[in-house]
Amino acid sequence: MEIVTVHTTQNIDIDYEVGGLGERIVACIIDYAIMIPLIIIGVIVGPNIPKAGVIAMIILFVAIYTFYDLICEVYFNGQSLGKKIMKIRVISLDGGRPRFSQFLLRWLFRMVDFTLTGGVAALVSAAVSDKCQRLGDLVAGTVLIRTIPRTQMNKIGYIATPEEYQPVFLQAVELSDRDVALIHEVIGNYVKTGNNVAVYQLADKIREHMSITLPPEMNSMQFLQTLLKDYSHITTHADVVTG
Repeated sequence: MEIVTVHTTQNIDIDYEVGGLGERIVACIIDYAIMIPLIIIGVIVGPNIPKAGVIAMIILFVAIYTFYDLICEVYFNGQSLGKKIMKIRVISLDGGRPRFSQFLLRWLFRMVDFTLTGGVAALVSAAVSDKCQRLGDLVAGTVLIRTIPRTQMNKIGYIATPEEYQPVFLQAVELSDRDVALIHEVIGNYVKTGNNVAVYQLADKIREHMSITLPPEMNSMQFLQTLLKDYSHITTHADVVTG
């Protein structure tokens, strides 16, 4: 399975698996199925409204059908309803959120991928490309990933240290088991949700409590990770000395 690495704003590399062809097909079917209730409503109310109303309904349906994917992906972080259900989303090949121009280019090539070729071009391209990309993805520089990270939280929250490692913050020895568990929980929550508010809040609270001044180049997430590294190294070394 191909892997895409996302480099977050907190300087953490998180690996995601590329979304498979089957997931893309099911997501597409779900998105098309959303249009069925609209058609049913149109068939039921159509005969009972003026001709101008029918024309307006047709225009509205065509607009929803045409722009559905573009609007959803732009405003819902690269996901339509089908993609959200299948736990896949569109990202840029560099691991970041696609620019609007990438979403637009990807959407424009739906005409080639689906409209003109009946979906054959998209199917063949996704089947033969390394990262399961349809033509629109190849041109726009995007890829679909599974939203569940391959990188496990414990690999992010805990970093092994060599014997010669020099702790950055000796105050880490003051951390309790509860403090360490809370730091792991906050980092794990960030990996799952991308919400960094708790990261900043916890880092500020610990810095204030321990009277720690951060180096200019260190951000809040790096601070929490360094604390865990220092704590692990100090306590492990202490255990060895005591033994």
